[in-house]
Amino acid sequence: MKTLLICDCDEVLLHMVRHFGTWLDQEHAIDFDIAGGDFATSMTRRDGSPAPSREDMWGMLNQFFPNEMHRQTLVPHAAEALTRLAKRADIVILTNLRDECRQPRIEQLARFGIELRVECNQGGKGEPVARLVAEHGDPITVFVDDLPVHHESVARHAPGVHRLHMISEPDLARTMPAAPAANARIDDWREAVEWIEARFAEGLTATGERPKTTA
Repeated sequence: MKTLLICDCDEVLLHMVRHFGTWLDQEHAIDFDIAGGDFATSMTRRDGSPAPSREDMWGMLNQFFPNEMHRQTLVPHAAEALTRLAKRADIVILTNLRDECRQPRIEQLARFGIELRVECNQGGKGEPVARLVAEHGDPITVFVDDLPVHHESVARHAPGVHRLHMISEPDLARTMPAAPAANARIDDWREAVEWIEARFAEGLTATGERPKTTA
């Protein structure tokens, strides 16, 4: 049985925040603090009018996806890492986008040579991760994501899954602490691929058990 890698996309495989900030500057005359963490409090209108509300922020994100996805760029070494890991693992891209963005995301990743299963999700990722693990027969699984809230969700719903916190945007990574619920924090795919392969080679879940299928 193959192992399983469940991987986020934005700020893990593709750069997003820097390109979102450029778009806000060009199309909305909004300055965006890339290191701010919370999008809703990181925007400032240059005309001095009130900052965008959280509702405004979601509206802008819904404009960016999928209409401006062509701006996004590949994270260094990400494609090579996935190619290497695919030799021993099934890989699913679990991305928090609206369902109508699934096909644009598939096509976007394919342009970078990444042709993998893509699933869209809204909300916490713990339950969909648990479903994917069960679907694949409960193999040794690694989950990679940039947001602490998703590591918390996975730890709650699928505690046996190894959780790797990765933030590929350097300006953001410098200001964001490691996710408490993650098992490790690595922001470079050259190092991350070694950590992931080591978890697969150990043959143990994150709770230190042998998978039921190989017991």
